[in-house]
Amino acid sequence: MKMQVWRERLMSGQWFSRVPVQLQNSLLANARLRPLAPGQRLFQRGDPPCGLYAVLEGTVRIGAVSEEGKEALLSLVEAPHWFGEISLFDGQPRTHDAYAVGQCSLLNVPQAALLELLDEHPQYWRQLALLMSHKLRLTFINLEQLSLMPAPARVANRLLMIARGYGETDTPRRVLHLPQEQLALLLSLSRQTTNQILKDLQGQGILKLGYGEIEILDEDRLRALAGV
Repeated sequence: MKMQVWRERLMSGQWFSRVPVQLQNSLLANARLRPLAPGQRLFQRGDPPCGLYAVLEGTVRIGAVSEEGKEALLSLVEAPHWFGEISLFDGQPRTHDAYAVGQCSLLNVPQAALLELLDEHPQYWRQLALLMSHKLRLTFINLEQLSLMPAPARVANRLLMIARGYGETDTPRRVLHLPQEQLALLLSLSRQTTNQILKDLQGQGILKLGYGEIEILDEDRLRALAGV
């Protein structure tokens, strides 16, 4: 029963739903539930590889903090995303920190179990490579936008990407549980600039701002601003 509940939640994601059923079964059979309390650390930069994770409930923030205390927020990982595959490929330490945002429920497939599975079925490496290449593609897109797009277009693009689960889900969400300061960190913009852009979009009837959330009222106009 436990495995079936996990499968139902993860099947809403593009990656897991498209891998062979045998791989789905193996991942779930080797997985263990990992609850996280609000603010609890999952791993930090430099930690040894600890396997692959899937978000069942809640949000995990991936980023880093400099010695001067400046934070870089790279990603907010929500259900049904899988993450942690880089260290599976190269066996190197974790590249960034991962913390729970609110109460979280994750699945963890340990590194040793994964490597044993992949030794037995080397054809599954391609499925893991597709997971990593999708994120690499998004990284290139985000770098391009950071260099070439004005701030309002970057805000619009990121909101649309989050609404569609960064390509993981078919049905876009209207309401994003996303504090404005976290959006600012994701886009490397000041909180003041981000706040002003969001207020302008609210004034135009494109967004509705609430406490810790942003509702998309007019996706077509938001897409036009994003240039997509």
